Amino acid sequence: MKNLLESLAVILMKEFFRFFAGHKIGWKKIFFIGAIMTAVCVMLQMFILADPLDLWFLSLPVEMPSDKLLNGSLRLNKNSTEARIKRLQIFPRAPIVSPQPSIELNLSVAIQPAALSVPPQRKSPSRRRRKNARGDNIAKVTPPPPPPPYPKVPHRLQKFIWSLTPNEALVYAKKEIEYAPAITEDDPDLYAPIFRNVSVFKRSYELMELILKVYIYRDGERPIFHRPHLRGIYASEGWFMKLMEENRQFVTRDPEKAHLFYLPYSMRQLAMSLYVPKSHNLKPLSVFLREYANIIASKYPFWNRTHGSDHFLVACHDWGPYTLTAHEELTKNTIKALCNADTSEGIFVAGKDVSLPETTIRTPRKPLRNVGGLRVSQRPLLAFFAGNMHGRVRPTLLKYWRDKHDDMKIYGPLPLRVSRKMSYIQHMKSSKFCICPMGYEVNSPRIIESIYYECVPVIIADNFPPPLSDVIDWSTFSVIVAEKDIPKLREILVAIPMRRYLTMQINVKMVQKHFLWNPRPIRYDLFHMILHSIWISRLSQIQIPES
Repeated sequence: MKNLLESLAVILMKEFFRFFAGHKIGWKKIFFIGAIMTAVCVMLQMFILADPLDLWFLSLPVEMPSDKLLNGSLRLNKNSTEARIKRLQIFPRAPIVSPQPSIELNLSVAIQPAALSVPPQRKSPSRRRRKNARGDNIAKVTPPPPPPPYPKVPHRLQKFIWSLTPNEALVYAKKEIEYAPAITEDDPDLYAPIFRNVSVFKRSYELMELILKVYIYRDGERPIFHRPHLRGIYASEGWFMKLMEENRQFVTRDPEKAHLFYLPYSMRQLAMSLYVPKSHNLKPLSVFLREYANIIASKYPFWNRTHGSDHFLVACHDWGPYTLTAHEELTKNTIKALCNADTSEGIFVAGKDVSLPETTIRTPRKPLRNVGGLRVSQRPLLAFFAGNMHGRVRPTLLKYWRDKHDDMKIYGPLPLRVSRKMSYIQHMKSSKFCICPMGYEVNSPRIIESIYYECVPVIIADNFPPPLSDVIDWSTFSVIVAEKDIPKLREILVAIPMRRYLTMQINVKMVQKHFLWNPRPIRYDLFHMILHSIWISRLSQIQIPES
């Protein structure tokens, strides 16, 4: 039979060549017709068959079970190839439970019902469109959604909190904090050694997230009100204003539900708008704030209800405390978050008011730029300071330590010849200790800069409670030197054992997250830490009934 078929094929080939022997063949037309037929075959494969031809030949056909599987899925043989499975797996694979436990399901693949129907024929897409279509079919790896900024609260607890008046809610919170349970397990978000009492802080912070509502007064015109200043050494007040007014968790539009009332003015903008240069006269600024407080008190009932004790302001300019003195209740009763937190002047009251961190923001679009430091082995300098010569402390510092030791770089303004070789930030990142003496006022942006660059800060400022010291233990990551001990500065620093220094440097890294401004606030960052200090100050005013 085989020989017969071969002989017939030879005869047909001879007749074919004999027929075309006397005719001229158009090879170009033959190639053109062949190309068209090839393209037609490819289109038929793409639009008529459910799968490419290579997959049909590589794998066995799909078995359709007699009983319907759940979710309209198909059941495949064990011998089905991986290529076949990947082609059919349009949605992520999920286990499918059989209605009969005795039936064993080898593999269940969820597919769209529309995948079984034949799509209508259409013109072949262009090469670019086919390339884009193939790219779209590839599973794109998308980053996981960011965690919610605030944890979910059980509905029954939230309903109970809503049923309380603002004062009852504060009493409830104060009782809960007094009996805060001890943390038995390490919290990945909180590093216990840097806190005074991490259990109390965590419970207080959770209650703040659950309860606190802030009402923001809309009175006041720009630029003094509602226009944050986000650049420079006074940026803290601007960043707090920006993030507070954008916040949806804590801000309420109903003042009857508020536990705190925010006076949203910028001390920096006030000084730029009303101060006459070189006049040394702050009275116009004080009068302006006095009139503003009087307007608030006459227009709304909330100020007079507590004489301003549940109202707070945030001011980082050096003049912040002095512009409040024209209004007695504004000075004595309100909760003041101030960078110039000098307890010796009688305006800032430790325990009631909040010491505000003075943060230098050079690029508002990237407030976290340059954050981070070098390892201890890459810090050859013992100490570093550079800055303008003002105030009572800095001239004394230079008198004793300028050009005295190679590993202590103590300057006035950083010389140009030095900054060309190593910038100010590089000096801080290359030093074990960063000297932070007060200037005209007690606070200094170098304190927070040291934390940003993971350099142990050395604070030289009497009568100054460090920022967030109501919850954070500064002795674990900083050195506080009395002004009278400046002549002993090197002796104090050298006497710190290396093991103790390494612990302090680790603590600086761990506390850093609590002093960062994030464009979108996250739990335990600087925005929330400042708000928590104000919350604690408000709770300190609450008296728990003896019953």
